[in-house]
Amino acid sequence: MPIDLSPDMVLIVLICSAAIVGGGVIKGTLGVGLPLFAVPVMSLFISSTQAIALISVPVLVSNMWQVWQEGSLKNSMKRFWPLMLTQAIVTVLAVYWTLSFSVRELDILLACALIIAVVLMAFKPSFNIPPEKESAAGTLVGAVSGLLGGASSLMGPIVISYLMSLKLKRDEFVGCISVIYLNAAWPLYGAMWHFDRMQLDDVGYSFLAIIPMFVGLLTGRKIRHFLSEETFRKALLVFLAVIAVVLLFR
Repeated sequence: MPIDLSPDMVLIVLICSAAIVGGGVIKGTLGVGLPLFAVPVMSLFISSTQAIALISVPVLVSNMWQVWQEGSLKNSMKRFWPLMLTQAIVTVLAVYWTLSFSVRELDILLACALIIAVVLMAFKPSFNIPPEKESAAGTLVGAVSGLLGGASSLMGPIVISYLMSLKLKRDEFVGCISVIYLNAAWPLYGAMWHFDRMQLDDVGYSFLAIIPMFVGLLTGRKIRHFLSEETFRKALLVFLAVIAVVLLFR
């Protein structure tokens, strides 16, 4: 199959690469946010399904790396298995549910998920979940995050809010959220592959996307000491809100 080197295609490749670099910078700076930034930005120029597929390998690699670094796989699975099991099942069902959706309907779903993410990140709702309610709350969070993840890949903010309510230490938080993200990624991309939402070409391009992801990740780690995290986060939220509006009304 010949490679399309038309000016329009080259521009799209450059924009997608920049979006993935930007997502990597955010993940390197804040510890989360690769798909939250990259998928909506790329969805302005390619279909949201293509955007989710393109970011698949970088998401898997970055989260596997964090899980390996933190060494928290066993403890996280033991503690959060109700959340992760529910999340995995609902993710697959959500991918199946959206199979009949048009590109426009998928864009609207993505925009709505992005708005939910922005609201959660902006207002930082604080809950206090007692230990005896943790499993039940985790199951509910797993269902909601699976629905959001299967429809848009943007399940992160609701999981962050839940883990913050458990008052985890920073290292424990990073380890747990990486395991939960990884658990969400496998059924999402597996279901997309099974239902022909992801092709072999998409996987190949996604492997290439590791390069801009690592460029952004390393850049974010270098600059995070020179930035005000709160100012950076607010600027990010404003940008994401604008992207959500554009996706919703274009």
